[in-house]
Amino acid sequence: MVGTRLAQDDGAGHSPAAATDARGALDGTSLPAWTYRSEAFFARERAAVFRPSWQVVCHVNDVPAPGDYHAFEFLGEPLVTIRGRDGGVKSFHNVCRHRAARLLDGDRGNCGGRITCPYHAWSYGLDGALVGVPHRASFGAVDWAAYGLAPVEQEIFRGFVFVRLADDGGPSVAEMMAPYAVDLAPYRFEELVPQGRVTLRPREVNWKNVADNYGDGLHISVAHPGLTRLFGKSYGLEAAPHIDKMWGDLQDTPSRNWSEAMYQRLLPAVAHLPAERQRHWMYFRLWPNVAFDIYPDQVDFMQFLPVSPTQTMIREIAYVLPDAPDDPWRREMKAARYLNWRINRQVNAEDTGLIARVQAGMASSSYTTGPLSEDEVCLRSFARRMRSVIPEACLEREPS
Repeated sequence: MVGTRLAQDDGAGHSPAAATDARGALDGTSLPAWTYRSEAFFARERAAVFRPSWQVVCHVNDVPAPGDYHAFEFLGEPLVTIRGRDGGVKSFHNVCRHRAARLLDGDRGNCGGRITCPYHAWSYGLDGALVGVPHRASFGAVDWAAYGLAPVEQEIFRGFVFVRLADDGGPSVAEMMAPYAVDLAPYRFEELVPQGRVTLRPREVNWKNVADNYGDGLHISVAHPGLTRLFGKSYGLEAAPHIDKMWGDLQDTPSRNWSEAMYQRLLPAVAHLPAERQRHWMYFRLWPNVAFDIYPDQVDFMQFLPVSPTQTMIREIAYVLPDAPDDPWRREMKAARYLNWRINRQVNAEDTGLIARVQAGMASSSYTTGPLSEDEVCLRSFARRMRSVIPEACLEREPS
């Protein structure tokens, strides 16, 4: 990966080459604390980790009609996904080619038959082509065909729309998810519809702190009593090259917590899921910051969007299969989805406190890195990949 070096040498022999040599020695340890607060390292991450990464924007069913759009800002880049007249879905930079004004406002909406800039009324078709320029003759000789909306690389994976800002030759979303294609197949992702709107939750922590917590299996029995009551000792995790998987199975023993016990009781059988998935919760994290929580009753996505070295925006929304009016379990399924939200609201509150504790500790002069258990396979895999992409992550102390 090519990027600006943090330093050629920090005066103590800590050159990038030395960092690369240290990579093997540090395998099995956490990332160094300075990478969770460094402006220079954050700049490297933006270029080397995030610009080439796939980011989920929405589901195609978030934009069901021509002119429907879903806006998304990433790394300061305003982006938009829109449904065209031909029924196709495309993604563009949400920026006018005349004077760079933002074109479409809000996180979603419908722009009608064309996209019109509110500044000078340049207008674009739903396919991104420039179709209207007031005072066109006054511009002289211009190749107007070259001024359509700038496209963004896009991939639609099982109904979900992903985009990336730069192509570094890395795998597609489908290739990343390939190890678990069989696991995903029964859930009918393509048919999902949004339940509610996208929510944004700011956190005063580094994005890696959130990602670490998501893939940390050892804290479940310590810090999440609700999940422990639901799963017992069934929680498992594993790491593939570009994706982590975590999972747990609901116990039959009723929880002593009301929400959990009612969820166990009311969660109905789901006709399209095999028997082993009826009470199965499954989590996936795609490199570097996109997560899918997959339940019998719904599917959530969550992103850990980097804002600054010590600020992250968590972006999330739930999706469900459309309710069939004649489904005898319709009311129970709706109740189960509500109870799922109550259970995970508590889990999120617990995690919020945990990651705040860790971020505060990352500023301590007493901490550099810590050993990782052989059972912490997702944390080991994540740290290994970060050190591969940015070799300076092998240095225990920040280069000057």
